[in-house]
Amino acid sequence: MDAAEALLRSAVRAGVEVCFANPGTTEMGLVRALDEVSEMRAVLGLFEGVCTGAADGYGRMRGKPALTLLHLGPGLANGLANLHNARRANAPVVNLVGDHASWHLAADAPLTSDIESFARPVSGWFRHARAAGTAPRDLVEAVAAAGSAPGAVATLVLPTDVQEGEASPCEPLTARAPAAVSADRLASAREALSADGAALLLGSSALSAAGLAAAGRIAAATGARLIAETFTARAERGAALPRATRLPYFPEPALAMLEPFRRLLLFGSRSPVAFFGYTGLPSSLIPESCRAIPVAAPGDDAVAALLELAEAFPAAPAARSEPRPQAPVGDLTPESLALAVCAVQPDGAIVVD
Repeated sequence: MDAAEALLRSAVRAGVEVCFANPGTTEMGLVRALDEVSEMRAVLGLFEGVCTGAADGYGRMRGKPALTLLHLGPGLANGLANLHNARRANAPVVNLVGDHASWHLAADAPLTSDIESFARPVSGWFRHARAAGTAPRDLVEAVAAAGSAPGAVATLVLPTDVQEGEASPCEPLTARAPAAVSADRLASAREALSADGAALLLGSSALSAAGLAAAGRIAAATGARLIAETFTARAERGAALPRATRLPYFPEPALAMLEPFRRLLLFGSRSPVAFFGYTGLPSSLIPESCRAIPVAAPGDDAVAALLELAEAFPAAPAARSEPRPQAPVGDLTPESLALAVCAVQPDGAIVVD
């Protein structure tokens, strides 16, 4: 079989199910292969930014990568904004970018470009496939890199002559699992939570149902406040889960929210900074009177760390599940609109806010 088909069959073996595609002439080998590999669902996007945005959202919700199929450097460039978002969210995405045949590059055709220079700023992993026989191996390495904790954008460039050559599918590689949090960091966290004035800043996997449940147990036992990053990749919510108040966007209210605390424990989150530089205001949103304590970085196993810490404190009464609100009546306000949505949305709904 040709390398394009072998590559897609390798992707399927690695657990990839969807390809968001906006292809052109240089991707016709892969387009034909999509017809042959029925296990790979192809979704046509009419703009490259739609494809990269869909792959970003898919990666956040499924926790595994989708493919994008993009047309040369200009097509990749059209999708860069959402790949930037995916990189910041640590969303797993694998970009397949077609390129001119290797023997045609010297002609400097109108769509020839430096694809690597477009890809590098948004990619945690990049490779330009050089041979048909090794292209499937390149692909499974890309999938493993994208799926390794905390998640990344991986970009593989595939010239047309590489797609057309002979190759065989590859078996998948194992992605890197989240790293365990050290005993020293857990001990520092226990000490910080043993006194008043502590808050937990949650991000990444700490905002999963398991992470929130464990964080809620810690908060109930210690009185610590639960705060969520301003821009979260994904946060699970529900009546039985504790609420983590989102850190405000603007510096003044963010600094005011954190002012009462003396210790801010970071679980799956980065130390918070202002979105822009404002004259007279600091870049860091942590007040001088508050000490940041990194416990679990975005690539660490924040859920396991929270569960272990929860066991270190006396058990608190379980949080009561809140009933579904009734449909509101009266004037339409932001609050009544939110209640109306809550009253009718089904379980498992995805809310983009």
